Amino acid sequence: MADKVLVGRKAIVTGGGRGIGRAIAIAFAEEGADVAVVGRTAETLEDTATEIRSLGRTAAVKVADLTDVGSIPGAFGELADKLGGFDILVNSAGVQLTAPALDVSEQDWDATLDANLKALFFCCQAAGSRFVEAGAGKIINLASTFSVVGFPEFAAYCASKGGVMQLTRTLALEWASHGVNVNAIAPTAVRTEMNAYLLDDPVFLEAFLPMVPAGRVGQPSDIAGSAVFLASPASDFVHGQLLFVDGGYTAI
Repeated sequence: MADKVLVGRKAIVTGGGRGIGRAIAIAFAEEGADVAVVGRTAETLEDTATEIRSLGRTAAVKVADLTDVGSIPGAFGELADKLGGFDILVNSAGVQLTAPALDVSEQDWDATLDANLKALFFCCQAAGSRFVEAGAGKIINLASTFSVVGFPEFAAYCASKGGVMQLTRTLALEWASHGVNVNAIAPTAVRTEMNAYLLDDPVFLEAFLPMVPAGRVGQPSDIAGSAVFLASPASDFVHGQLLFVDGGYTAI
C-alpha cells in the first residue's frame, strides 16, 4: 500500500458538507489529514465529520455563512484551535444561479459574486495571513471550465468563476515566494445536489454530453484526487495553475 501523502496535515474545506467539498474532505482524511468542514447546514457537515472520524482522523465543524466576510477570520481561528492549526485551505463553497442574461436580477448577481468570489477571496486572505507568516501552506480554489469557456444562461456564474481564475493567479504571484501554493481546480459538470436540476434534464444532457470526450458527467470523486495532489508535497513547485478535470471538455 502506498504511503499516505497528507499525514500530519490539517485542512479546512469550505462547502464540505456535500458534493465536491465533501468528497475532497474525505479524500484528505483517507490520506492522513485532519479536516475541518465549513458550511451552512449542520446536518450535512456532521455527516462528513462522522465519516472523517471513522477513518481515524480528527474532524471539526463550523456552521457559517461565509458571505458574512467579517466572520471568516474568527471562524477560521476557531477551527484552527480545534485542529491545532491548519496548513491547507480548500474553497469549495459556492452557488449556481442560472437565467438568461436579460433576466438576471441584481439580487441573484450579487448572491453569486458574493458567494463564489468575494467570500472566496476573504477566505484566501484569512488563510494566507497565517500561511505567509508560517512560510508554508496550500490554497486550492474550486474554479470551473466556465472560468475560460462561456455558457448560455450562466452569466453571473461564468463571471464569478473567471474571477476565481484570475484571483488564483494573482495570489500565487504574491505568495509563492513565501512558500504558499495557490492553485485552482476547474471541473466540468459534476453530479452534485447543486446542479441535479440540469443533469437530470435529458434535453440538457443530450446537448451537453457530446461536448465531453469522456462521454459522461463527472462525479465528486473525480475531483478529489486532483485536490489531494495540490495539497501534497508533490505540488510544491506548482503555483497559479488552473487544473482542468473535465473529461476533455476544454480540449475541443
